[in-house]
Amino acid sequence: MGFFDFFRHKKTKENKKDVSLNEAAEKKPPQDPLDREIETIFNLLVEEWGADQIVIKAGKLDAMALLRSEKRGERVLAMERLVEADPTIDHVPSDKEIPEILTLLSEHIADKIARRTMEDKIEQQIEKKLEENHNDYVKDIRKQVLEEEKGGVESPQAAKKREKLEALEKISLTQSILEILRPKSLDEIVGQEAAVKALLAKLSSPYPQHLILYGPPGIGKTTAARLVLEEAKKVSYAPFAPEAPFVETDGTTLRWDPRDMTNPLLGSVHDPIYQGARRDLADNGVPEPKPGLVTDAHGGILFIDEIGEMDELLQNKLLKVLEDKRAYFESAYFDPTDEKVPPYIRKLFEEGAPADFVLIGATTREASHINPALRSRCAAIYFEPLTPAQIVELLLKAAEKLSAILSREAAELISEYTVEGRKAVGILADAYSLAVSRLADGEPAENIDILLDDIREVARVSRLYQYVTKKASDASAQGHIFGLGVSGFLGSVIEIEAVAFPAREKGKGTVRFNETAGSMAKDSVFNAASVLRRITGQDLADFDVHINVIGGGNIDGPSAGTAILSALVSAVTGRKIRQNVAVTGEIALNGNVRPVGGVPEKAYGAAQAGIKIMVIPWENRSDIPSGHLGMDIHPVKTAEEAFALIFEEQDKQSVED
Repeated sequence: MGFFDFFRHKKTKENKKDVSLNEAAEKKPPQDPLDREIETIFNLLVEEWGADQIVIKAGKLDAMALLRSEKRGERVLAMERLVEADPTIDHVPSDKEIPEILTLLSEHIADKIARRTMEDKIEQQIEKKLEENHNDYVKDIRKQVLEEEKGGVESPQAAKKREKLEALEKISLTQSILEILRPKSLDEIVGQEAAVKALLAKLSSPYPQHLILYGPPGIGKTTAARLVLEEAKKVSYAPFAPEAPFVETDGTTLRWDPRDMTNPLLGSVHDPIYQGARRDLADNGVPEPKPGLVTDAHGGILFIDEIGEMDELLQNKLLKVLEDKRAYFESAYFDPTDEKVPPYIRKLFEEGAPADFVLIGATTREASHINPALRSRCAAIYFEPLTPAQIVELLLKAAEKLSAILSREAAELISEYTVEGRKAVGILADAYSLAVSRLADGEPAENIDILLDDIREVARVSRLYQYVTKKASDASAQGHIFGLGVSGFLGSVIEIEAVAFPAREKGKGTVRFNETAGSMAKDSVFNAASVLRRITGQDLADFDVHINVIGGGNIDGPSAGTAILSALVSAVTGRKIRQNVAVTGEIALNGNVRPVGGVPEKAYGAAQAGIKIMVIPWENRSDIPSGHLGMDIHPVKTAEEAFALIFEEQDKQSVED
């Protein structure tokens, strides 16, 4: 009788001990070919493992009730759990799905039988050799036999899959153009001299520091870290050996697994009842620790891109590894007294895996997204956004690598579409492809001229827009000024305009400001009104005033206070403002210009817009050097000092005139 029938018979007739298996078989014969196929495959499992083992395995895998089921789908599910040794499989296949599953199960059983046959053959050869040699050479003999029989018996299905894989191995494309253009030395990195210098100093030290690299995407943080490690290896007093690894991973793909079954960063434990455990260990009930990336990086660099996106719990776990310099494993299946536990597994559980490395995290987000305790153990290095001139330099070097001709005008056109080096190179690569497409078949791809039309075509197809849309000029205008804002690591100019008309009734004027502006920005208007009255003697309440942020920008914070004041003074007095000047700074009620944050980023935004003069608070004077990015930087203490730079020449003596 079939074993399934025995299970069902035992369930329904368990009080009748004298009923034979043959009688039960006669009562419940297979009904159709599919049932017979299921019974046949299951009988193979019984022959392979034995009935007792089937019962034990079914109990452990919660499959006993399924084996007893009258439903063929549940019986097939039971076999899947037995074969895969996975109690979590819970999908009951339909009749349409069953044939495919049975085919897979058949292949699996065939592989097991073939493997057992080969193991028997190997054991026979080992015994033969043991008769001829001393017992001290047993290990060497086993290794020799295994090497002689390497490959084992291969099923037709497995052979077909192997042949398909081998065919895929023969296919290869040319190297990616972006990979070709990636910097190969520190000299090729453009626009990050200060950051690279700091990075090299911190890694080439006898006591290298953990680092976090801040900055916008696509400016070379990963490439710089990789190249700096190669330079640090050459320094005699640096601790990095010539073979020190650089292990790179992406924080967005790393997630905390509370079961510790899959943790590529810290390592995980393959318990014997789960998939992935080695067969010899699983049979003996021994869990197997799998060291993660922190151990792979031992003695070198672990680079985590977008570390700010990594799970907070995982950041805490990483912090513990940094402190201990080891990664520890836990498992309820580990028995330190079990003699079957291999020494290396015992060592991993008892001592942990070595994880002494230098952490370099990179992020395009604010520092607040990183665990404060982790952040405090890392030195910060900021990578600056690339200026248009730096992007042009980068593109001209990239064109040389491609043996292409790129005019400076064309490079400048590309620089208008992005502030990222990687994106700029991507646009160049697309334009290069268009230029190559014009070649006749067989014509060598050398000295190809990349035209302006190629770049415009790329921009049109990719729906690119010019990054800098606000441009400074040498003209002057009434009631219009450039303020400065910052978002992330990128600064930009903010166009603020104001108009003022005498109120119909004195003292009952109105003030209108963008609804999208934050409360602190609106407070800056009232602060400016008080300073306006003190400086000019004009009461803002006597005017109907409209202040507008062009483009509907959502500004908040007090840093636009001095710009708003200047626009109001211009609107009320009629004085014109230079359009090549940008200003940032909070305005106090006494007219003093107070310090603000993000001045380096704002300077970059001002330079992008063609600003020639940048007015900053006096207390921010050390944030950027004089002449930074080709601009005249003027720290000021009071609104009057700012007005002398903001208004036209004829207005420099006194705004009150």
